[in-house]
Amino acid sequence: MPRFSVIIPCFKVQGFLRECLDSVLEQSYRDLEVIAVDDCSPDGCGAILDGYAARDERVRVLHLTENVGLGRARNAGLPHATGDYLLFLDSDDTLTPGALRALADRLAETADPDVLVFDYARTYWWGGTRRNVLAHVLAEAGAGVFTAVEHPEILDLLMVVWNKVYRRSFVEREGFAFPPGYYEDTPWTFPVLLSAERIATLDRICLNYRQRRQGNILSTTSRKHFDVHAQYERVFAFVDARPELARWRPFLHAKMGEHCLDILSKPDRLPPADRAEFFRRTAELFRAHRPEGARTPAELRVLEGGYAAYAARSQGARAGRALARRAGRVRTAATARLHRAGSAVRTRRPLDPDLVVYSAFSHRGVLGDPAAVYHEARRIAPQLRGVWVLRDEELVPSLPPGTEHVILGSAAYRRVTERATFFVNNVNWPGPLRKRPGSVHIHTHQGTPLKYLGADLLGKPGARHGIDVPQMLRRADRWDHSLVANLHSELVWERAYPCHFASARTGSPRNDVLVRARADRAAGAGFRLRNGIPAGHTVVLYAPTRRDYRRGGHVDRIDLARFAADLGAGHTLVVRLHPSLATGPARGLGLADLHRRGVLVDATDEPHVEDVLLAADLLVTDYSALMFDYAVLDRPILIHADDLDAYAASRGLYFDISAEPPGHVSRSYRELAWLLASGTWRDAEAARLRAAFRARFCAFDDGRAAERVVRTLLLGETMPAPAPVPGARAAASGRDLLTPS
Repeated sequence: MPRFSVIIPCFKVQGFLRECLDSVLEQSYRDLEVIAVDDCSPDGCGAILDGYAARDERVRVLHLTENVGLGRARNAGLPHATGDYLLFLDSDDTLTPGALRALADRLAETADPDVLVFDYARTYWWGGTRRNVLAHVLAEAGAGVFTAVEHPEILDLLMVVWNKVYRRSFVEREGFAFPPGYYEDTPWTFPVLLSAERIATLDRICLNYRQRRQGNILSTTSRKHFDVHAQYERVFAFVDARPELARWRPFLHAKMGEHCLDILSKPDRLPPADRAEFFRRTAELFRAHRPEGARTPAELRVLEGGYAAYAARSQGARAGRALARRAGRVRTAATARLHRAGSAVRTRRPLDPDLVVYSAFSHRGVLGDPAAVYHEARRIAPQLRGVWVLRDEELVPSLPPGTEHVILGSAAYRRVTERATFFVNNVNWPGPLRKRPGSVHIHTHQGTPLKYLGADLLGKPGARHGIDVPQMLRRADRWDHSLVANLHSELVWERAYPCHFASARTGSPRNDVLVRARADRAAGAGFRLRNGIPAGHTVVLYAPTRRDYRRGGHVDRIDLARFAADLGAGHTLVVRLHPSLATGPARGLGLADLHRRGVLVDATDEPHVEDVLLAADLLVTDYSALMFDYAVLDRPILIHADDLDAYAASRGLYFDISAEPPGHVSRSYRELAWLLASGTWRDAEAARLRAAFRARFCAFDDGRAAERVVRTLLLGETMPAPAPVPGARAAASGRDLLTPS
């Protein structure tokens, strides 16, 4: 008996069906059966299903003699299911890699609940991806099991059948089945969740919910949307038959009103001539099932009036939103004029020679190179007043005690930026900031460049999507000093940013702590302790970067669960995603769940990457700039370059990392696993490659970069140039020539 029975009804989806089936059959977890129901589809679905059944014994196909619709097609598959758990998958959606393994592990962890609810992401036809906005409900449900009474927020999730797996014995005992018509999920999901005695959640994206440009049933203009009324009648009948569920009537009554009004508000759902009738039918249903003594929520009181009042209100709301948008534009223009006028007055005041304004990573806190400069300035030049710019008030608690700050765009922000002499940032300042004569802008960058940046992106249209390169260069025109850690960076910045600045061979201030801790293996103990990493474990840090050839930037290059398992006992896998992926769906595709279960450590949110680097014994990366920082520690590095050609073609590389790597290079996961298992990752050749890499790219990192910035650029003192790393190139060689963009 398999663990999962995956029931897939199919109708007119021949263009998507193979992708759907492959996403199930190619799962690493193979204890499953697929029951595919050909709902008398007029296209090639039946033949496709038969072909898969002939090749894979886990696939069984039912050919219906007439089209019965989605719900009844699912019902047709139910009697053939033999698995412990049922999963209903629509034939244009797909499972994410590793989804079934994650579901199986969570079911075992929660001792086989009646229902397990998991997360999903909407994948749009134009390439975009958006995670379920209520994903937090899954995380907040906790690690155990519960009922809907104990955690009613579970009913706020999208009431669909395909974001859950169901214990088959529970479904059979309760006699659940799908009704005919549209919105057939409604009278299934509400009864299931209200009846379940043990519900669990999995905070992981297990399914990609395809948003088709056309062909989506619920986006079709039709009178079939009237079916929603009959479906809610079934829900109320179910509750009426079970007195113990009476408490849910007010909730379901409100949900019904909200759902029907939402359908009515969509311009593509109902024929215009039928909208008034739909409203009247909804209002009748609302009155008929209103619980005695229940108060009508304000947003549903429109159902107590007539359609004319509803239509007038809807039209008025649309007009009000349009007026608000126009008023907002007028206010913005007026505010800008006032700011310009006020700035003209304030800029007559002299610059404050001791005022330094700092920002890092688009105003996210005291981080990176600017943070290192700030702390050093407080140590050796306390007369300098350092003020940090923050994006919003929510970041204030993350500041070190006693840190002076202003919020971007506030009056205080305008005051300090109009009087500051020094500006230190690793990202360009916002466009409205005016550079006054006499002010000094120090740009620290965010690491040694491997991939194309600045003007070099002009030849890479995919990589510069959403980036205004001319505007970027206009902002870079404000730079006075550009910090560099090596000759390679100096060449790149002067080419990529053809502006009027001087290159400052200071080294990378944020790497001072790495230089000083190079021989101190205990330096990363804090991170290890915070994350429960056992003493003596070898810590492997995996730090992939984003991909410009994929919208959203995230591509699963490695199965993280398998990677962690293959490392074996005595090892801990730590994963740090690129910052641009931290708030997208990438974390939900298994990383957060694996962290929760202790399979690995997710270090994406660690504010200080230096702490993560110090804790690692080995760095595995692809094309992340972290490799240049980690090389300062003189610890092993592996480059996993399985998509190097695609990456180089889409983004552009300043040199071939596979030809001049900081360690061994793998071109497949099999090669990577062998390098790790065989110990080759730390052999003599790895040390030779690393030494050459350090000599080239860590040449100016001597542990005094922040001090050098403060003394030479802020205080105007002199200080010796950094002593090069042994073997560093004194001048650019032929291999330092930059690849044309």
